[in-house]
Amino acid sequence: MDKKLRQEKLKMWRGNLAQLEQDLAVILEKKGAAAQEGDLSENAAYTMAIEDAETTRVRIEEIKKIIRDLEKGE
Repeated sequence: MDKKLRQEKLKMWRGNLAQLEQDLAVILEKKGAAAQEGDLSENAAYTMAIEDAETTRVRIEEIKKIIRDLEKGE
């Protein structure tokens, strides 16, 4: 892969990473707000926030790996 294409891909993936990190911050705020609502065992919003946070964390780690792999190719 040529250097210009690699730089474009890095820029794209770093942008995706930044967006996911912002999304995670919003999800964690929602989780905190849902936790204030009371009984967590029956709180669907809290459960959904936990699941969304975990899914987002996994995606963040996958993108970080892609970025590391692209950076090694330089």
